[in-house]
Amino acid sequence: MRKLRIGDKVKVIAGNSKGSEGKITSILKDNTYVIVEGVNKVKKHVRKGILGQNAAGTIVEIDSPIHVSNVMLVCPHCGKLTKVKIEKDNNKKYRVCKKCGKIIDAKVSSSKAKKPKKTSKSTKKDK
Repeated sequence: MRKLRIGDKVKVIAGNSKGSEGKITSILKDNTYVIVEGVNKVKKHVRKGILGQNAAGTIVEIDSPIHVSNVMLVCPHCGKLTKVKIEKDNNKKYRVCKKCGKIIDAKVSSSKAKKPKKTSKSTKKDK
């Protein structure tokens, strides 16, 4: 289970964008890099052929990935920077704020549920 998810509000704690906040838009490379909305912007030169037939080449700003160790979750309940612990309850896993102790959100763990077997229809021929 991931400690950070898409849509979580995080704050950058290290690097050039230190102190800025935003929401996670995507998670890359086996949960080691995240792209945060409006943070760590870089400029990219785009050719005219990619944008369309008549469009001229331009410079576009895009969000660049940040390592997970450089961001920290902002708790939606207490509003503080916090670490996350994972608690298990029967068939469910919860992310819990270590500062206020409230559940951030819940996720039902995928257990190997038994799927009903498909029954083949028997055809009875009239005799």
